[in-house]
Amino acid sequence: MMPLTFATIGEKNIICKINGKPDVKKHLEDIGFVAGGNVSVVAVMGGNIIVNIKDSRIAINREMANKIMI
Repeated sequence: MMPLTFATIGEKNIICKINGKPDVKKHLEDIGFVAGGNVSVVAVMGGNIIVNIKDSRIAINREMANKIMI
C-alpha cells in the first residue's frame, strides 16, 4: 500500500483506504474516492495531481492525494 502521490502516470490503481479526519474522508468519498474504486493519475501539475476517477477528471492537491492509499 502506498499514497496516490507515488502512483505512475497512466497506471490503473485500486483505492485500498482513505486516511484523515472524518470530514476529509467524507469530502473525498463525495467526489468519488471510495475503497475498492479505480483511480489513475493523468498528470502532475505543480502541487496538484489530476486523476481519472469514475469517468471524470478531478484535480486534487498533494496533501489530499497523500491521504488516498492505493
